[in-house]
Amino acid sequence: MNLIYDGVSILDNVFILKQFEEIEQRVGKLIEICNALEATNLDQKKKIKSLEEEIQGKVEAERRYAEEKALIRSKIDGLLVKLDEVSKG
Repeated sequence: MNLIYDGVSILDNVFILKQFEEIEQRVGKLIEICNALEATNLDQKKKIKSLEEEIQGKVEAERRYAEEKALIRSKIDGLLVKLDEVSKG
């Protein structure tokens, strides 16, 4: 027996309600997944920023090292010129 109310079968209403419940559950799961992915994304952005800062620090240290090396090379060359002058003179 299929009961009819306002032209709609009660079984149809039950089926529709079950579909809505299933859709709500799926949407809830998708929201959870989305929130988890957003949290992961935020963590990754923080990690990238940290690594970029670390790289920048290393680039700066390498630049200072190159400047010091050039200064030392210049001083050594100057001393070698003086030694050469002393030994010839």
